[in-house]
Amino acid sequence: MNIFDKGFGPTEAQIRYLDGDYVVIRPGNFVRCAITGASIPLDELAYWNVDRQEAYADAQAAHEAYTRHGLG
Repeated sequence: MNIFDKGFGPTEAQIRYLDGDYVVIRPGNFVRCAITGASIPLDELAYWNVDRQEAYADAQAAHEAYTRHGLG
């Protein structure tokens, strides 16, 4: 058994979303989509809302959030 067999799994990151970028507050491998609850690997994170500080899995989820919150 080595250190990689200890059961350390993916962890959820805490992110501060900025305009066109984000800052990792607590390291992790993924964030959760605010609409679907799906895990979004950090290297695939492309959609978020700065004002609501929410991540979205894809353009459809981002649009759903936009409509849901009375913005569209």
